[in-house]
Amino acid sequence: QVQLVESGGGLVQAGGSLRLSCAASGRTLSSYYVGWFRQAPGKEREFVATISRNGITTYYGESVKGRFAISRDNAKNTVYLQMNTLKPEDTAVYYCAASLADFRGTYASTGVTTYDYWGQGTQVTVSS
Repeated sequence: QVQLVESGGGLVQAGGSLRLSCAASGRTLSSYYVGWFRQAPGKEREFVATISRNGITTYYGESVKGRFAISRDNAKNTVYLQMNTLKPEDTAVYYCAASLADFRGTYASTGVTTYDYWGQGTQVTVSS
């Protein structure tokens, strides 16, 4: 099975940018579609972005569209989340998750229950 480790979180002022990384070990990440989710204190885990195995299909949560961008580098076994124009309401623990991809590699999912493997999360705090 694949192990996922997130990095790149931290404290940033509103309007700033961060890039999160999700590095995989144990299995090659190129076999998986990958998603990013976030969870703020007292709230449910929220979908942020997802990318298919081949990188062609991407979806974004409504609250991050136009500000965040998901990408992947299968050669580096890593998926990225570029976060721009950050807002205080983006403050949360960000998790990456993965599941084995379909044969064509075009499938990606916004549903939290469709993911089998999760990282431990990285904290993002946006100050106003």
